[in-house]
Amino acid sequence: MWQDTANQYGASTSQANVPLQFYAAESYQSQFYPGSRSSLEGAVTTGGVTPSYGGSIQQPGGWWTAFGTGGFEGEPPLLEELGINFSHIQAKSMTVLNPLQHVDERIMDDADLAGPLLFFFCFGMLLLLSGKQQFGYIYGFGLLGSISIYTLLNLMSDKGIDVYRVVSVLGYCLLPMVGVGAVSVVVTLDGILGYMLSILSIIWCTYAASGIFVAVLRMSDQRLLVAYPVALLYGCFALLSVFNVGAGRAGVGR
Repeated sequence: MWQDTANQYGASTSQANVPLQFYAAESYQSQFYPGSRSSLEGAVTTGGVTPSYGGSIQQPGGWWTAFGTGGFEGEPPLLEELGINFSHIQAKSMTVLNPLQHVDERIMDDADLAGPLLFFFCFGMLLLLSGKQQFGYIYGFGLLGSISIYTLLNLMSDKGIDVYRVVSVLGYCLLPMVGVGAVSVVVTLDGILGYMLSILSIIWCTYAASGIFVAVLRMSDQRLLVAYPVALLYGCFALLSVFNVGAGRAGVGR
């Protein structure tokens, strides 16, 4: 019995010489945390899982990106924010250049002043190149004429129209008169040719503008009443393109 006890103690003493082996930290961690470091100075194992994040970061473009059709991601183009849309300007200009086509009543839902201001400026510059400095008269007639026609249209129609759209329509329909200004740079309009071109441009501008106003306001039975004041306004612009208004006043001052 004491031998069995000795054997038991002997076995225990023999096992005591073997160092205690606890759980292997590396194998335990690699089982649940793949790719973890075995020590503070260790490195990530090659079989570890590399953390990944969703989404992508767009590299910023140059400053010219804001002036394009796409702009920055999530931001509209700068020209669109300023109300300048070249496709709409082209569509409205083609409507004026071809007044015989059907005019959509929603053509002025997106009214703008970029095209009208451009046409007014071009008209003044062309007259300046022909020796007629008429910028003050152009903007003066345009302002007073737009306010007058805005008042008349709102008195005549039930639907009504705002002054912004009135200025936009009158400015776009000035495009044929800009062509007359371009001719005045090459040819003197104070003659039969100039008078005929001026009358033709007045009819063209009036027909286009009255057609747009009638389509937008649904006043097809009152087109002649709309065309009369519009023709008077474009007649003033035609006089500016034919005659040099400031020349007589300069001669009197001398």
